[in-house]
Amino acid sequence: MITAQKGTKDIFGQETAKWHFVEQAMREVFENANYTEIRTPIFEATELFARGVGDSTDIVNKEMYTFVQKERSLTLRPENTAGVVRAYIEHGMHRISPPVKLFYKGPMFRYERPQAGRQRQFHQVGVEVFGMENPSCDAEVISTAIAFLNKIGLNDLELEINSLGCEKCRSNFREKLKAAVKPMLENFCDDCKMRYEKNPLRMLDCKSPECQSYLATEAVRNVINSEFICEDCQAHFDKLKSYLDALNIKYTVNKLLVRGLDYYNRTVFEIKSNSLGSQNAVCGGGRYDTLVQTLGGVPTPAVGWAMGMERLMALIPDVNAKQLDAYIVCQDLNETLKVAKLLRENNIKTEFDMQGKNFSKGFEKALKSGANFAVILGEDEIKANKITVKNLQSKEQVTVDRDKVLDIFKN
Repeated sequence: MITAQKGTKDIFGQETAKWHFVEQAMREVFENANYTEIRTPIFEATELFARGVGDSTDIVNKEMYTFVQKERSLTLRPENTAGVVRAYIEHGMHRISPPVKLFYKGPMFRYERPQAGRQRQFHQVGVEVFGMENPSCDAEVISTAIAFLNKIGLNDLELEINSLGCEKCRSNFREKLKAAVKPMLENFCDDCKMRYEKNPLRMLDCKSPECQSYLATEAVRNVINSEFICEDCQAHFDKLKSYLDALNIKYTVNKLLVRGLDYYNRTVFEIKSNSLGSQNAVCGGGRYDTLVQTLGGVPTPAVGWAMGMERLMALIPDVNAKQLDAYIVCQDLNETLKVAKLLRENNIKTEFDMQGKNFSKGFEKALKSGANFAVILGEDEIKANKITVKNLQSKEQVTVDRDKVLDIFKN
């Protein structure tokens, strides 16, 4: 027997009701905030992620599904910001009056150890906003994320924010961090040794307890807690905090927060749920003002976030699928098909026995189906062009002309 591959799963039955609920909430919140949907290809040129995500990240070094097709290297998307930026450049969206506000949802692919809420094929929902440098934009995307989480019933949330500064003020911080870490570098994991050379800030994001213990030493903490960002970046961060205060959004400044991708600058943030244990981040994002230019576009400020949908599914209770409205009991399948078509065209959830069994069997199926009504077409009803509708809860029934049957479901 061929089974689903490790790190993938089928979504079906009752579980799909939760996905529909989340997707509907997502669409309502984002469209109310004037975001429009973008759908990018599932695979892109490998270079897009190597240049965009960063070659010092675990995603590029370890986790990408890459294949060669006719001498072209292609990669299943491990995240979607790079793809959205590519689309923004390719379609000349910089000519649109800013802000350009986009949202997406869909499958992503990373080769990593499957665990609760994390798969090799997983799904993300996210937003990207282009063209606005003002931190009011950062505050809005954070507010939109919280509104979405609240909409699906998640209220026990914590927001952590930090500023990584611009490239100019970060370079001094990197050198100080490298100097503080260097005497004990041999004790860090192999990944951190590579990060030390390529992007030492990424060392702060290491999940290894041993590495975290060395990062907790006084010399390193003094660097981390230093005020390294420049005056402009500090003003940007202070304005963000004032906007969050105005929105009554509580936050904590976490100077260890750097996020796992190389393209971030200035604002980075995470939203955590207190219902997930140690792996409690449900949303992560930040500002990436240089990425559009890095990928060949004109300089464009940008900010966004992404959420793993599997983690959201683990946090929300089961959602009941819409109950069946009508079950048709009839032995004449020609008539059954015509009535089913009429009901369904009017948004009445309808089912029937495709074998056209006798009435007693038909009623048994109607009762087992959980439908609210049985729609009955016996020989007498068909000859008189009428329909009998029985309420399966109250047991009351009424016979009406066929062209009046929709009125029963409207009441």
